[in-house]
Amino acid sequence: MTTIRFGTDGWRDIIADGFTVENVRIVAQAIASYTKEIGQQEQPVLVGHDTRFLGRRFAKEVAAVLTANDIRTYLVNEAAPTPAVAFGVKHFAASGAIMITASHNPPEYNGIKYIPDYAGPATPAITQRLEEWITETCQTKSVHTITLAEAKARKLLQVIVLRPHYEAHLRRMINMDVLKNSSLSVVVDAMHGAGMGYVSGFLSEAGVTNVGIREVPDAAFGGDLPEPNDKHLHLLKKEVVERQASLGLANDGDADRFGVVDRFGQYITPNEALVLLTYHLRKNRGFTGRIVRTVATTHLLDRMATHYGLELVETPVGFKYVGEEMRKGDVLIGGEESGGASILGHIPEKDGVLINLLLAEMCAYENKGIDQILRDVYEQFGELFHTRLDIKLPEKDQWVQQMIATPPALIGPYQVLEIQRVDGVKLLLEEGHWVLIRPSGTEPLVRIYCEATNATALQKLQDAIHEWFLEINV
Repeated sequence: MTTIRFGTDGWRDIIADGFTVENVRIVAQAIASYTKEIGQQEQPVLVGHDTRFLGRRFAKEVAAVLTANDIRTYLVNEAAPTPAVAFGVKHFAASGAIMITASHNPPEYNGIKYIPDYAGPATPAITQRLEEWITETCQTKSVHTITLAEAKARKLLQVIVLRPHYEAHLRRMINMDVLKNSSLSVVVDAMHGAGMGYVSGFLSEAGVTNVGIREVPDAAFGGDLPEPNDKHLHLLKKEVVERQASLGLANDGDADRFGVVDRFGQYITPNEALVLLTYHLRKNRGFTGRIVRTVATTHLLDRMATHYGLELVETPVGFKYVGEEMRKGDVLIGGEESGGASILGHIPEKDGVLINLLLAEMCAYENKGIDQILRDVYEQFGELFHTRLDIKLPEKDQWVQQMIATPPALIGPYQVLEIQRVDGVKLLLEEGHWVLIRPSGTEPLVRIYCEATNATALQKLQDAIHEWFLEINV
């Protein structure tokens, strides 16, 4: 049997290989057992799914197991974004939610994400306990299930409409009047995912000219990955330029991540978007609070925190750590360089729908293109240059462990001033440059993040890193 492991954001596997009906039932039973263990069996559990292949079928299997364990289950009536389901946990006072999604993974994958009662990613302690319950369930083969008809007859299953409640919350988070009075034109790319109609519908309600693309369900995602990064947003870039739109906005398969394109079809990185959002929330919305970023995210946020007199908190990679800080309160914005963010007054879960709407709101406030606002930010705070190198190694563990234990004193011409081990090994260099070396938790490779104060220095860092691996492979 396939080993079921919860990674950074849930369990994911290939459909009909590791991700089977049998294994889904095992995970659902483990979550049911955990729910009883923590004494929350009297509260309902939400079950949602995105647009992936057999998503509805797997969601129903989960519901059949939960109700067989006498746990009231609210099955969302349609494919829904992960952040909407997470919001539903709070709205319906649920003990948690089970989301059937593989997020931005390739189409052949599906997965399960468990969202506890605080409406954010499960902590490592919770996922470890779930894995222990999974192991016990596999050993005892004690999976309970009933038909959905029986579950309804016993009043344990209810199909709920979630979207209006989530959208009502978004209306409280976004300044609709500013959007209504703007001259924005936006192209919205749902990438065939669960965010279909959310951003575009909200903008239409606010009177913003917009067009939605890839807003029909497609379990194959058009033959591409539903990942809103520079590589996979070619269609959005093309549409923005051809339509002479102000902005392009995208979401991944379950709409917890965002993607942004400016009026020239140029990709705006998540690091840049986080900087823009911080600038907007302070300047235009008057928000205050801590700025939380992962260890791999731009230090331009540090400069902004110093300028605004705000505390800067650095966490390990993974939004679950950002979410933990948000649960403590007083967080202006929390984000990660991979395209996840949330803000003050929202759930401690990344939300690509909300972030896209905030970016549109920012452009409406400023009455400028997002590229122009970014230049304004750079003029005030300076510009940093960043990249990520993903390198496969035949002996990854040995090399990484050696590098973490005894990192070099120089990277290219730059001296290492400080070594941090929050997650992997982060080398703070002279002149404000830095390099983070971190093994991937899900793939056989090492990720190396670099940031420099100028493009020339960034290239020198990359050259030095490539030389390391040339030496290794000799």
